[in-house]
Amino acid sequence: MRDLGIAGVAVHAADDAPASMADEVVALPGSGPAAYLDVDGLVAIARRSGCDAVHPGYGFLSERADFARACAAAGLTFIGATPEQLELFGDKARARTLAEECGVPVLSGSPGAVTLDEARTFLAEHGALMLKAIGGGGGARHARRAERG
Repeated sequence: MRDLGIAGVAVHAADDAPASMADEVVALPGSGPAAYLDVDGLVAIARRSGCDAVHPGYGFLSERADFARACAAAGLTFIGATPEQLELFGDKARARTLAEECGVPVLSGSPGAVTLDEARTFLAEHGALMLKAIGGGGGARHARRAERG
């Protein structure tokens, strides 16, 4: 950003080291992953700091449609996927179906949630198995954990 002449604002949790390359650094009130999941707090910091865009980083809120929507509602450009894209790709079954419809090669897999017996059958037929949550990435999982305390 500096090379482009754009001032940058970075945030950090209380237990993280502050970013040294940003023009302004703001400490978040919390610590650990939960500090980075406060949608309203992050939007407020961006507005107070005069930001016009937000890059959500990687993981956490970068995969949350509600954060992208909150940025838009506050007049901030969300640098990343649209809320609609985030919702679609947050649902692994819908994302897989779309890829197949678009002719994208996909590995053998299920079209959605499976039972234990279905997983065993798949393993017997294919010799390998990877289990993946059908919905919710790191950001959603950490958000639920943070909400529970």
